[in-house]
Amino acid sequence: MTDFIARDETATLISADKVEGTAVFNHDGEKLGSVEDVMLDKRQGNVAFAVMSFGGFLGMGEKHHPLPWDTLDYDEDRDGYVVNLSKEKLEDAPTIERNETNRLYDRSYGEKVYGYYGVQPYWN
Repeated sequence: MTDFIARDETATLISADKVEGTAVFNHDGEKLGSVEDVMLDKRQGNVAFAVMSFGGFLGMGEKHHPLPWDTLDYDEDRDGYVVNLSKEKLEDAPTIERNETNRLYDRSYGEKVYGYYGVQPYWN
């Protein structure tokens, strides 16, 4: 194992498996959830979505929100990502079920997600 792989990150890069599980906060400091998965565009080399888990108890009632990667800002002090979202806006945000990540491959659904957050799709 190389030194780079053993560290999992540098000052500007981080491995995807280390991103998974990272907390997501809003600007008020409320924890909204955590990153469950990162979806990569393997042809263009972009991070398309971070799938965030939100709510629920012991996995029951939990929602999964695909967030455009550009909506997340890493905050070293919080050791997590910050998004410009209230819990109320997140309640109405597009969701996917745990077993339907294939919806993220559908460009029309992706456009709906990016549009909800007011972010230009990375593929445009």
